[in-house]
Amino acid sequence: MVDIALKTTGDGRFAYEAAGSPHSPPLVFLHGIGGAARAWRAQLQHFGDRFFALAWDMPGYGGSAPLTATSIETFAAALKDFLAAAGATKPALVGHSIGGMIVQQLLASDPQIASAVVLAQTSPAFGKPDGDWQKQFIDARLGPLDRGATMAELAPSLVRELVGDAPDPQGMDLARDCMAAVPEATYRATMLALMGFDLRSALAKISVPTLVLSGSKDNNAPAPMMAKMATYIPAAAYAELQGVGHLAGLERPGEFNTTIDQFLTTALKRT
Repeated sequence: MVDIALKTTGDGRFAYEAAGSPHSPPLVFLHGIGGAARAWRAQLQHFGDRFFALAWDMPGYGGSAPLTATSIETFAAALKDFLAAAGATKPALVGHSIGGMIVQQLLASDPQIASAVVLAQTSPAFGKPDGDWQKQFIDARLGPLDRGATMAELAPSLVRELVGDAPDPQGMDLARDCMAAVPEATYRATMLALMGFDLRSALAKISVPTLVLSGSKDNNAPAPMMAKMATYIPAAAYAELQGVGHLAGLERPGEFNTTIDQFLTTALKRT
């Protein structure tokens, strides 16, 4: 059994969980809007015997300080600061949902910062801020809060809408717990940070080994969109987990871990 340690960077800005030796290759996991560092514990357990495995609490989540201005760009800048503070030099990055958008943004500004990346159930664009679909998406998620609901009250239904077939019960308990604990102000600000995000033109410039990973029953980052996304990234690998919704690492941790394992085994030999 690999031990997982709860840590804070020396400057106090970032909280994170870590497993494995700092002398091993770094592998960093980045959660989604309703997540937290602890959502990655099954991954830290799995990879901590071979990697310095880290799971970041994004700014405003868990013990990490919030940003003064919230955008994908400021999240990416914070991620770069976190990697330096945690001693994760040239890491493999696994970004889920908005975490994958943040990884794309970081690569756009620093193309060689990572040894490999996994873009899990994410998108290269959210679209125009004034688009009808975008407005409906935001209203569906923030409207209940506007009407007085709490994150704890919304967590069960939000998680239920995200998952696919036969998800792992323990993973679902953890997903609901993470979602319920997100501060409302953080959830609102992070949702609004999606507006206007568009890095489709940057996909062709991704130059590190990349895995694009989807779930066949993911309605937030549909598999056909992700398969198309992979065709724009030079030499990207694509994998689709059958019956899986938007929370693959929690729904089917074994399949998720094995798929990433297989990719990293090949990718890191090339770097």
